Amino acid sequence: MKKPVLVIMAAGMGSRYGGLKQIDPVDREGHIIMDFSIYDAQKAGFEEVVFIIRRENEQLFRDAIGDRVSRKMKVRYVFQELSDLPEGFGVPEGRTKPWGTGHAVLSAASVTDGPFAVINADDYYGEHAFRLIYDYLVKMQEEKRHDQYVMIGYLLKNTLTENGSVSRGLCTTSSDGYLETIVERTRIIRTEEGAAFSEDDGASWTGVDPDSIVSMNVWGFPADFMKELKERFPLFLRENLEKNPLKCEFFLPFVVNDLMREGKARVRVLTTPDIWHGITYQQDKADFEQAVQELKNKGVYPQDF
Repeated sequence: MKKPVLVIMAAGMGSRYGGLKQIDPVDREGHIIMDFSIYDAQKAGFEEVVFIIRRENEQLFRDAIGDRVSRKMKVRYVFQELSDLPEGFGVPEGRTKPWGTGHAVLSAASVTDGPFAVINADDYYGEHAFRLIYDYLVKMQEEKRHDQYVMIGYLLKNTLTENGSVSRGLCTTSSDGYLETIVERTRIIRTEEGAAFSEDDGASWTGVDPDSIVSMNVWGFPADFMKELKERFPLFLRENLEKNPLKCEFFLPFVVNDLMREGKARVRVLTTPDIWHGITYQQDKADFEQAVQELKNKGVYPQDF
């Protein structure tokens, strides 16, 4: 039986925040956000991590975290490259945008042959999320459920920032805890009543339950999911390259949604009470630094590790 592997998507740059925020220290000891995710993941049982990065950032990641983590866990690097396309396809002239999260995960296919979890590099998820997903991936493999996926859900109110609007995937689930839909809301803010979203650039706002479940891109898949990505990526390109050659993206949730609609997969939603932290805006960094110190004061993390 294969032990679950942690796959970290770290090929993107933070456009609104600026700079390579994935390797920006968030405490006095020089830890970065990924340090906390990897600490929690190892504690949950993960023994191997795969970093999906841009080739030109390899040395930066080795220096910032990879070499340090490699003393505790097995570390692999894979590269998300614009030119990594199926036979018969080429990069459109003028295209600089990556091909999306589905393509990013597909770039790790050569080094993952068992169940795996997928997270973002620049998000803090909390220790509970990693315990939930690791245990469920083990269970899925023991039961040989190749059509069973898992997603960690967060309460919307635990994912909002005071510093601006955010994009969130609002989820609906069945009575037995399986994902039914994800609706992307690209502009959600915290309000005195809880939360609200806008679909017209802030001209009007619609209230939303702050206890709604949202997806923060914490997924768990069996090894067979890589085959689905490989088969569906060229279909995506054939359908979208002509329509939007410079900006079309092969998103991971879209693939999951298609598989659900076709009856080929079910996604178990496991909800965590933990507070999610991300650095979307510059001020978010100071907020997270304060949160990290509070977690250390509570004994969730040692001062240095």
